[in-house]
This record gives sequence, structure tokens and C-alpha cells, in this order.
Amino acid sequence: MNVPGPEHPITIAANPRRVRVHFNGRIVADTVRALTLHEAGYPPVPYIPRCDADMALFVRTMRATTCPYKGVAAYFSLSVDGRTSENAVWTYEAPYPAVAEIKAHLAFYPSRVDRIEETDV
Repeated sequence: MNVPGPEHPITIAANPRRVRVHFNGRIVADTVRALTLHEAGYPPVPYIPRCDADMALFVRTMRATTCPYKGVAAYFSLSVDGRTSENAVWTYEAPYPAVAEIKAHLAFYPSRVDRIEETDV
């Protein structure tokens, strides 16, 4: 486990905007309670509470990856009306203490969903 610091900063903040994720003509997640994670030189990532996603459309996969700063990520595919996007979503179910806020939140690969939109509330 690595701890974020000056060489690899990670910050998490409440996102003041409404975040919606679209896939195959459906809104699969919709929240005004997203968190935005900024990590080192990577693009910011919105993390959406699971309770604000239609989890009936999510299928857990066997994929798992490990981030030395966040922990083990589990993955879900999205399946909507016959269209599937494999491993489109990741989540940290037991994140390391430095990023504990993202527990029970979902992040989406922009290239594996139709769009992620953020609008003013």
C-alpha cells in the first residue's frame, strides 16, 4: 500500500454538479452526490454512489486489478436491452484508508458508455 503524497497526489471532493451516465439509450446512473477523484496526472474521475445507479443493469465480472494507492478494484459489465459493455465500471469495495470515501461508489470508463454528462444542479 502506498500513501498519496507530493510525488503522487490524490484528492477527493464533492462534485457540485449532477452526473448522469448514459448507455444504450438509458440513464444507468444519476446523482447529485458524486465525488471527484483527482490523481496525479490522470483526468478527474467522478465516483457515483451505488445507490444512485440502476444496479439491475450491472453484472459483476471476474476482473480485478490492484492500485497501490487505492486498493483492489472489482469490475462490472453493463447490459441494457441486448447490448453489453464489458468491464465498463470499476469500484473499490475495501479501499485503502487514504481514499476510504470512494467505498460503495462506481466509476465508469468514458469509452465504454455512451456518455457521462455533468450539468449544473
